[in-house]
Amino acid sequence: MNEFAVLRAPSQVLFGVGMASAAGRVAAEHGPRVLLCTDPTIAETPGFATVRESLSGEVVVFSDAAVDVPRSAIDAAVALGTEHAPDVIVAVGGGSVIDLAKVTALLLAHGGALEDYYPVQSVPGPIVPLIALPTTAGTGSEATPVSVITDPKTEMKIGVASPHLIPRHAICDPVLTVGAPPTVTAHAGIDALSHAVEAYMATREEPSPDLVLGRPQVGKNLLSDTLALTAAEHLARNLARAVEDGSDLEARTGMLYGSLLAGIAFGNSGVSAAHALQFAVGAATHTSHGLGTGLLLPYCMEFNRPVREPELAELERIFGAEPVSFVHDLGRRIGLPASLAEIGVAREDLRGMAEASVSIKRLIDNNPRPLDADGLERILEAAWEGRLSLYPSIDRG
Repeated sequence: MNEFAVLRAPSQVLFGVGMASAAGRVAAEHGPRVLLCTDPTIAETPGFATVRESLSGEVVVFSDAAVDVPRSAIDAAVALGTEHAPDVIVAVGGGSVIDLAKVTALLLAHGGALEDYYPVQSVPGPIVPLIALPTTAGTGSEATPVSVITDPKTEMKIGVASPHLIPRHAICDPVLTVGAPPTVTAHAGIDALSHAVEAYMATREEPSPDLVLGRPQVGKNLLSDTLALTAAEHLARNLARAVEDGSDLEARTGMLYGSLLAGIAFGNSGVSAAHALQFAVGAATHTSHGLGTGLLLPYCMEFNRPVREPELAELERIFGAEPVSFVHDLGRRIGLPASLAEIGVAREDLRGMAEASVSIKRLIDNNPRPLDADGLERILEAAWEGRLSLYPSIDRG
């Protein structure tokens, strides 16, 4: 195959301690009217106060963002935005806050129903300029072309995907992440590692203009591989430290940097099986997105082993250990369960979860090894049992 590279990212990234105070100057470049989005918890933090105090002009605050971006939060944010007519939107929070801001910026710019934009590449043009300041090191939403929201009809998460959804500016200040509790740090951080690993192990397609211009995420390529590997190294080195000591600013910095790079990586390459399966697992168990992707990741890595041995060898070099076992053991160290049975999944429900996940073609088609309901069920069965060995000849624990 011919080599190729694709890089779509924020037009400006500001990273480092103290960068949150730059939000006001960046926002002012777009105009005086600001819609500031956050959630009730973040709204009470010193980091949010730093951002709010930096903003001048006419600022209205929407502080009712909610986990998993329910339609009620979207409707309320759009209503406030319609009334205020912002020149720029500033989002301070985790993935749910930033994803809410993305679809709010989309609907304020183009109108219509959110369902109109479910098909990939259906966003017709630029959205209201968005400045994203993450408060967790996990989703990478500050750099991705995807907003994950909860569809009210299916009660499952669905991704709205378009390069137009990439925030105009990503301001990443590690100090904003210091207050994240250990469980949030753990689940967000292992999700970021899932982004890095799945980006690096994604499908590899023959490049063409139709491929690179027709989809927001195009499979693994030279740039996504470089970013994903660097991200995986930083995340693997710092995740347990950040969970064990949330005040460790060096670990927090390494985590936020790794999450940012992983976000850019998978924003271009895409993710695959672990994320597809998590949509069904999360809907059934009401567990966090990061818990699900982190739990499922090693089993998906093992399923893909026959077609990704070189990639697993490179990850072994970075991790300093066999990568499937390393990811599994890291999850246990930071408090993740070892199996789906431990989070209340019934074995008789596995087939239904597999069949539901097959329909998420944007992710299923990006898996390096072809996936159908039988293959997904095989992964789920191994994850339900906590059995890393999908292949009889290989003992992974």
